[in-house]
Amino acid sequence: MSHTLKVIGAGFALLTVCLIVARLVGGPSQPHLARAALIFVGLWLVGAGVNMWVGVAKAGYSVAEEAPIFLVVFAIPATVALVIWWRFSRG
Repeated sequence: MSHTLKVIGAGFALLTVCLIVARLVGGPSQPHLARAALIFVGLWLVGAGVNMWVGVAKAGYSVAEEAPIFLVVFAIPATVALVIWWRFSRG
């Protein structure tokens, strides 16, 4: 469980980095922040997938054991990012 929390925390850290980069590159405009949130979702899908692969290939868990963890690890930061996208895309 501790590893799962660390990975979710890494997801929030990546989301923060994406939003900071968008702010630095695009200024305070809301469309840039909305786009950064969507870019994060794609990046995080890959990151959570890599975490699942490590769990299966290196830690010895089965795909069936790792799939629910993948969903939690992906969904929590992705949901926050989608709320940010929704909020900033409405202009």
